Amino acid sequence: MKLFAFAFTVFSVLSINAHCQDSAIATPAVKVPPQAQAPNVAAEKFSPDGTVNKGFASSHEKFFKIAQEGTAELLFLGDSITAGWGGKKAIWDKAFGQYKPVNFGIGGDRTQHVLWRITNGELDVIKPKVVVLMIGTNNSGGDSAEGIADGIKVIVETIRTKQPEAKILLLAVFPRGEKVSPNPGRDKLNVVNATIAKMDDGKYIHYLDIGSKFLQPDGSLTKDIMPDYLHLSEAGYQIWADAISPKLAELMK
Repeated sequence: MKLFAFAFTVFSVLSINAHCQDSAIATPAVKVPPQAQAPNVAAEKFSPDGTVNKGFASSHEKFFKIAQEGTAELLFLGDSITAGWGGKKAIWDKAFGQYKPVNFGIGGDRTQHVLWRITNGELDVIKPKVVVLMIGTNNSGGDSAEGIADGIKVIVETIRTKQPEAKILLLAVFPRGEKVSPNPGRDKLNVVNATIAKMDDGKYIHYLDIGSKFLQPDGSLTKDIMPDYLHLSEAGYQIWADAISPKLAELMK
């Protein structure tokens, strides 16, 4: 009788374990959005619920279709600061209209998001003479200066691979924050800019730092130029246009 009870107990334990294992296997894995991916690793932008951000996906699809038309000669690539050209049509048309420009800027993008976009269709078919790249400020909150610079480097290398005839106007990441000091975000971006400046080869990659154009003599930013000390006003976009137009005219020949 004791032997039977022992055997029944063993059988019951094994059955329960097997059931638990089966249940564990059957349970679907929770999708965790890769928000903390390295700056030099291509990544889609995810929402908190683990799904691809709808705005990001929609903009990428639109840019992909524009790229497939293959008519643009000047491509702006970046985050919300670049996307902001969409609301400054008069300045944009006057400064760049002659070059058949397109704007592939998406708000909130970090280096990994731009890298994902250009490896997933936004640089296919399109044949720009010049790509204006400015990216990295959204990485400054959590990534090291070295990591951000490496992310930008990989983006530049990818553009060179996909568009070997295009020239790249690599802009220094714009200054942010009202005051010069203390300003750890701006300090970090200064290190980033000093690093990516070394990528200038005088032939295909042309580095240009126009950050000082936005600053007051004491190095501070004003709300007249950057209302939130990050995004540009209309006056700020005019400064941007004026600052790069001579170099663009040279590169677009």
